[in-house]
Amino acid sequence: MDRCVVLVDAGYLLGAAASLLAGEPSRSRITVDHAALIQGLRDRAESDTERPLLRIYWFDGAPDRVPQPEHRRLRVMPRVTVRLGALTRSDGRWAQKGVDAAMHAELTELARNRACSDVVLVTGDGDLLPGMMAAKEHGVAVHLWAVQAAGSDYNQSEDLVAEADERRVLDRAWITKAVRAKELGGICTTPPAPRPEIAAILSAPLPESALAAATERPDGEPSGVQHPPAARTGNGTGERGPAAAPKGVPTPKDLAALRGPGTQAAQHPAGATLRWSSDRGWVDRTGIAEPPEAASLPTLAQLTTAEQGWADREEDITTVGGDPYEVGEVFARRWMERLPDQGHVQRLSAMYPRIPHRIDGELLRYAARFGLLAHKDDQIDEHDRYAIRAGFWREVGVRTAAEHAPAGD
Repeated sequence: MDRCVVLVDAGYLLGAAASLLAGEPSRSRITVDHAALIQGLRDRAESDTERPLLRIYWFDGAPDRVPQPEHRRLRVMPRVTVRLGALTRSDGRWAQKGVDAAMHAELTELARNRACSDVVLVTGDGDLLPGMMAAKEHGVAVHLWAVQAAGSDYNQSEDLVAEADERRVLDRAWITKAVRAKELGGICTTPPAPRPEIAAILSAPLPESALAAATERPDGEPSGVQHPPAARTGNGTGERGPAAAPKGVPTPKDLAALRGPGTQAAQHPAGATLRWSSDRGWVDRTGIAEPPEAASLPTLAQLTTAEQGWADREEDITTVGGDPYEVGEVFARRWMERLPDQGHVQRLSAMYPRIPHRIDGELLRYAARFGLLAHKDDQIDEHDRYAIRAGFWREVGVRTAAEHAPAGD
C-alpha cells in the first residue's frame, strides 16, 4: 500500500527536545502544543515520503499504564493511536518499560501485513534494529528521524542510523513550532497571577468564631499557639491565604496542646473545629461547619441512570481531554442538568467557594479517572485540586448567570 506510517517514541522525542531547549532531558521543563506537534509530524512525513499518511502511532510510558491528560488529548485526534507502556520509579528516577517492545511489534506487524510502503521512526533506541531490518525485508522503506542534539551530544544508535534507508533531522526551528522551554521563576521574577476563580477559592477564610476560639484564651492572652504568617484558607488542601490575615488556623497539634494534661475545662474552646483535607475536601471532626441544607444536595451518582452512566463514560473516553479545569466543568454540567429541583443550584451557590464534602469527594474521585493522581502518594496534586474546583464553580456560575439574565427582545 502506498501509504506512510509514523512511529513516535515520545520519551525520545520530548526528552531530546527538552535537552535541546532547556538543557536537560526532563519533560517537566517544556510545554508541548500536541495538536501543532502532530500536524507537524504529519506534514513532514507526507512531504518526505511523498505518500499520504495512514496513521501516527504515539508510544509512551504511564504509571500503571493509566492514560495521562496528554495521552487523552492525543488519542482523540484524527489519525493518532496511543500505545502505552509502564512507567516505573527506581532510585528516584522514572523509566519506561515495554515501549520498545511495543514499537518493535507494531513495526513488524505493519510490514508483514503490507499496511504501508514507508515507515517513519522517531526514535534513537538501538533495540529497534531487528524490527527495522525485518521491515526492510518485507519491502518497506524505513525513514529515521532524529531530534537535533544539544551541543556535541549524539542521541541515536549508530547501528540504527546505518541501517535506515533515509535519515532526517528535526532541527531547533522545527521543534520550536510546537515545543518551548518553561521559564523558571527566580528571586527577581514576578510569578504569573493566578486565575481569578482559583484565587477566590484560595482566599476564602474560615469562620472567625472558630479561629478566635481556638487561638485565644478567655482572658484574651495568646494560648501559646505559634501563629503562622498567613491563615490557612481554601476548599480543602491547606493552601495559605493572604499574609495580612490576623489569625492563624490551629494545627491538630495546637488543639491537642489546648486539651493537654492539666488544662482547665474553661480553656477548652467549645466552638473550635478541627479540620483537615482529604479526598472529601474539608472534613469536620467536631462541630458542624456545613449548613444543614448541604445534606439535602444529591450526588451525581444518585442522579445518574445506568444509561447515562454509560454515555458519560463514552464521552469521557472520546471527548474530555482531562485538563483539571475542564474536568470540573464537565462534572458540574452533568450534575446541574440532572437535578430535579433547580433550587439545589441556588443553595449550592450560597456555599461558594466551598463545595459540600459529599459532592467534593465525588468530584475528586471522578477526576482521578483522568490520570491526575500524583502516583508517588495516590493523591491529586494540590494545584490540580484547585483547578478542578474552580472549573466546577465556573460552570455553576455560568448556569446561574444564564438563569438570571434578562430575556432578549
